[in-house]
Amino acid sequence: MRRNGIAVVLAMLLTGSAAAQQSGQPPAANQQGGEMQSQAITGQEQAKLINGVRKALIMLPYYGVFDNLAFRLQGRTVILEGQVATSSLKPDAAAAVKKVEGVDKVVNDIQVLPPGGIDDSIRQQVYRAIYNYGPFLKYANQPNPPIRIIVKGARVTLEGVVDNETDKGLVTMRANQVPGVLSVTNNLAVAKPSGKPS
Repeated sequence: MRRNGIAVVLAMLLTGSAAAQQSGQPPAANQQGGEMQSQAITGQEQAKLINGVRKALIMLPYYGVFDNLAFRLQGRTVILEGQVATSSLKPDAAAAVKKVEGVDKVVNDIQVLPPGGIDDSIRQQVYRAIYNYGPFLKYANQPNPPIRIIVKGARVTLEGVVDNETDKGLVTMRANQVPGVLSVTNNLAVAKPSGKPS
């Protein structure tokens, strides 16, 4: 995706999937009119930055399945995005990324989800509905579980990666069966598309 002629990189920090690191062209040099100007970098430098930022975020000690961290690059500026259920993750993420070699600036646009008894209950119930379900134990047993459960106002958004379209549909069905859930938005990517027409 492009914004004002600057290539923007969106990297979802869920698994080591190469698909999550896909980017367009390297950022264009000498762009004018944007607030976040950073010196243009080569494709190799951009890839190194993506890997460095991704590792820094994945290693955050309290980053869990109820958080979804993502970022974009504009030159050497890192724009942090996503949602977190633990408020301390927002400053911790920015601090970790600032230490990554090659990063000039960090813009922290991470949203802290409001605390709430109903949302907390729904998070736990959706977690059990997905990760305690037999066919999905393969995801639960991963060091960094790839299905992220974001809950705000009893509305559930699923982010991350699953193996196939069947799993994607089942995850939606399981989440929709949780009492109190008003809606489910499934943004899960499919790691192994079937190749069949949809």
